[in-house]
Amino acid sequence: MSNESGRGRVAGLPQWDRCAVMGVVNVTPDSFSDGGRFFDTTAAVKHGLELVAEGADLVDVGGESTRPGATRVDAAEELRRVVPVVRGLASEGVTVSVDTMRASVAEQALAAGAALVNDVSGGLADPAMIPVVASSGAPFVVMHWRGFLEGGNVRGVYDDVVAEVVDELRARVDTVLAGGIAPDRIVVDPGLGFSKDAEHDLVLLAHLDRLLGLGRPLLVAASRKRFLGRVLAGPESAPPPARERDAATAAVSALAAQAGAWAVRVHEVRATADAVRVARAVEEARAAGSAPGSDTTRGARDPERAHGSHGSHGSEGAR
Repeated sequence: MSNESGRGRVAGLPQWDRCAVMGVVNVTPDSFSDGGRFFDTTAAVKHGLELVAEGADLVDVGGESTRPGATRVDAAEELRRVVPVVRGLASEGVTVSVDTMRASVAEQALAAGAALVNDVSGGLADPAMIPVVASSGAPFVVMHWRGFLEGGNVRGVYDDVVAEVVDELRARVDTVLAGGIAPDRIVVDPGLGFSKDAEHDLVLLAHLDRLLGLGRPLLVAASRKRFLGRVLAGPESAPPPARERDAATAAVSALAAQAGAWAVRVHEVRATADAVRVARAVEEARAAGSAPGSDTTRGARDPERAHGSHGSHGSEGAR
């Protein structure tokens, strides 16, 4: 499912003709990736607008770190962090997603202008979440989740990680549907890095087609995660810091886009925005090349026809 029809649409959100780019704004002091850099409202809103300028289609605002071992903040503090940033970005016309496991935060963020609720627990952490989202009519991201990551990776044992993640996501989607959230407003996320080690994450990325088989738009959130650090370091070295994993993130974004993901969630937007656009151009070229009567080799046989007969057209490669 590498084409647009396989990617799916999400009701209530803009429609993109390619894999969308979700930029991340962490309004936290302890995010694994950029904790503390955008902890005040002004800096967070400014950063969100910068992400949009760099190519983000929507911005995901979160006020609680979900890194392994993180201590939960209380609801009042999460609200204090998140709602003003959501309001500030939405007032600038940004499509905003709120990253929260609390129904009260989701409800107030939606009232402040958020268009999407991204719950890493898929509604498991707070029983009130599904009714709140259902009553609002907002789209909902259902992530694969096996519990809070206090003390490290919890319940990260699988006999067949792809089959188990697909089955558990399917069961969760059924619960969300039964709770009143509309079928065309559900997005699924395999939860890379959540109760999974590097090998699990890589196998899931290798089988995105199985996740797309759930029939829901797919969000892939691999940005700067530990498994990329392990891949880059190899077996003998220490993983590079999170902020040195952006090129690897862009590579995953291109692969996810080619596979048919609806969106990718990233901290550094520019490279991924380029990657998904290239992936879309390749999709279009593939479709054009398979059309009846097409001849994709014609330009290679006749360079002058491919590049134009005027000298000014032939200088592009020098740039």
